[in-house]
Amino acid sequence: MAVGELARDLPISRPAVSQHLKVLKSAGLVCDRAVGTRRVYHVDPDGVAALRAELDTFWGQALDAYKNIVEQEEQPK
Repeated sequence: MAVGELARDLPISRPAVSQHLKVLKSAGLVCDRAVGTRRVYHVDPDGVAALRAELDTFWGQALDAYKNIVEQEEQPK
C-alpha cells in the first residue's frame, strides 16, 4: 500500500506513517517500490521470518532461565 492509503485510517499523519515505514524498512521488515509518483510498501517475508527467529530464540532463553530459577527455588535447602 502507499503511504496515503496506510495513513487514511490511522490516527497519525502521513509524515508520521512515512517515518514509521522508514524505520521498518531499515529494520528489513518492509520493502518499497516506485509506482509512478508513489512509493508502495509491502511486508518483507524474509525480514519477518528473521524477526520471528530472533523472538523465538529470545523467549526460549528467557523461559529456560525462568524454569531454572523456579527449579532452584523448589529444591529443599
